[in-house]
Amino acid sequence: MSAERFTPISRSCIIALVKRILSFYIIREISVLFLLGIVIFTLVLLMGRLIALTDLVVSRGVPLVDVSRMILYLVPSFLVFTIPMAFLLAVLLAFGRLSADNEIVVIKASGVSLLQMLPPVIFCAFVAVLLALGASTIGVPWGNSSFRELSFQMLKSNITATIREKTFWDDIPGIVMYTDQYEDQSHLLKGVVIHDGRNPDRPMTIFARDGVVTSAANSRSLLLSLHDGSIHSAGTGGLYRLVHFGEYSMTVGENGSSTKISRNVTDLWPSELQHQINDPGTSVKDRLNMQAEFHSRFTFPFASLVFAVLAVPLGIQNRRSGKSGGFTISIGIILTYYVLMSVMKTFAERGDIPPAVALWIPNLLFFGIGLYFLRMSSLENRIPLFPLRRFLDYFRRVS
Repeated sequence: MSAERFTPISRSCIIALVKRILSFYIIREISVLFLLGIVIFTLVLLMGRLIALTDLVVSRGVPLVDVSRMILYLVPSFLVFTIPMAFLLAVLLAFGRLSADNEIVVIKASGVSLLQMLPPVIFCAFVAVLLALGASTIGVPWGNSSFRELSFQMLKSNITATIREKTFWDDIPGIVMYTDQYEDQSHLLKGVVIHDGRNPDRPMTIFARDGVVTSAANSRSLLLSLHDGSIHSAGTGGLYRLVHFGEYSMTVGENGSSTKISRNVTDLWPSELQHQINDPGTSVKDRLNMQAEFHSRFTFPFASLVFAVLAVPLGIQNRRSGKSGGFTISIGIILTYYVLMSVMKTFAERGDIPPAVALWIPNLLFFGIGLYFLRMSSLENRIPLFPLRRFLDYFRRVS
């Protein structure tokens, strides 16, 4: 009698314990692969920048500490993309391994359905969403602003290293300068040619016998004092203007009184974007660009939650392809997702589709596909991915 009384309680406790152990097991599987994927994907994206940053140390004498800070400032903008990418790959590989080792069969035989395996995956997805949101809403504006500030400070402090004789110098956007001779100690330029394209409607070319370049006081800009030269400028309607001067001063860089000029939408905090969007003085084109940027700060992070629903059934079905198949599927999904997101962002910036709708279409579309695949997998039906399977077979033969 007592055994029959406690048997249901003991069984329910055992099932609850099994589910708890299984949840921690799945979280551990995903977490290890997730962290490894973030490191690998971030390093891959950093490779292109590392070449240019290494040149700063080798050729221009920039301290290694400053270059390390620049890398740190670049990381948040990469994490916005690498976190969803790494999470998708982690779930695909984790469930692909469980399926390949027949652990999914054992789990289902113990009374745990596919839907009951989702809570630990959704938990990991929410962690990934929070990390990506932090990188998108806090890390990106902080990193971009700090990177821009540090870059210009390095330009000012290492001006003798950046300007070279008989070399076109274009470290400041919109300015290209050439000098026949340059004296490091006095910052004296001889035989100067400068093309100023900061105003596309009125580009100028300046010729000068000599000049001196200095850092403007209390301003993030450089002051060029030129002597004995001429200014050639072209305007609309084929107009041409020539001015001769004995002494001419020009400031390049960022003027201290107008800090907004050099900031683009990626440098703005979400509150600043919202303020600019609601400002009646903002043009329609700028408002659309800011709305698209504002919504993209949230759509990209929430891709991790979408990928959680999509990756579980694909990982379970991908039992034969192994890690190479999981990696290939993740790359295909990521490319499709980001191409679609880029198209939708273009439509939003052009005003063809409201930004609040366009930027969320890829997430809604992939989430719907994920729910369909999840239902197919829970009913023990094969997911119809014949073109993808043929591509995976071809990829394995080639590799």
